[in-house]
Amino acid sequence: MQFVVDGLLSGSMIGLGAIGVTLTYSILQFSNFAHGDLMSWGTYATLIVVNAILQIMGPVGPLGPLSFGWPLLLAMISGMALTGLLALAIDYVLFARLRQKSEMIIIVMASFGASMALRSFLEFLFTGQPTYFSHAIQIATPIGLGIRITPDQAVLLAMTAVLLLAVHLMITRTQTGRSMRAVSQNAALARVVGIDVKRVIRVTWLVGGALACFSGIMIGVLLQIRPTMGLDLTLPMFAAAILGGIGSIPGAVIGGLIIGLTEAVAVEQIGAEWRIAVSFVILIAVLFIRPTGLFGVQER
Repeated sequence: MQFVVDGLLSGSMIGLGAIGVTLTYSILQFSNFAHGDLMSWGTYATLIVVNAILQIMGPVGPLGPLSFGWPLLLAMISGMALTGLLALAIDYVLFARLRQKSEMIIIVMASFGASMALRSFLEFLFTGQPTYFSHAIQIATPIGLGIRITPDQAVLLAMTAVLLLAVHLMITRTQTGRSMRAVSQNAALARVVGIDVKRVIRVTWLVGGALACFSGIMIGVLLQIRPTMGLDLTLPMFAAAILGGIGSIPGAVIGGLIIGLTEAVAVEQIGAEWRIAVSFVILIAVLFIRPTGLFGVQER
């Protein structure tokens, strides 16, 4: 049953990224293939802030049984904000200009170019060698049914749940969330009734960038930090967004969990080399059987 914990962790990372993918598509009407690279940039930005804090404060011990201390928690907030601002900057420099005078396919191709540029620049700055938030070794604790979990894994799963609840409440209970849903359904009509569509677009990039950063930090804490870490999750993120239904945030999360659990089962039963094939097979199956996804609505 260990695959359950592994699948939940992997699914959480994928689901958080898939929220940004589904928000971008439903509100801006294009698939942003540079979204995975926002994960990488956000993680490295967080690492830089952590190192800066340690340079100023000196060595800081971990929090209890965790492998990291309060500098990472503070840097996490900074990194999420910086990644949101980076997403805004990319939109201002590239996507916003193309939206005014180009077809959507051109914007999609531009996102491919942005992805390669971001990834290459990151490799230029930090090289392709992996790095880590901490080199501490954690011992997994048995919790029953053959399942073992480390303190880092438990805390990150809890933080993910809190973050997802916060996003859900923002989308369903705030005026900003209602405006985002209105723009996703009909941007022209939303503009007519007085909704500031440009502000909604800015919020979309900020939220998507922040969630991508947190997903990347999870990978960095539990595994390692590499310039290509976001690229590795691009296909699973899109598979999760399509499986859940484009435009559905709960669908993106559930789709991510399904992808993560399925990948974990495949690794356990078949082998790690087939992990990425699971996302591709699920993606193709959904497109054939139910193109709108689990929670998607057929457009009229």
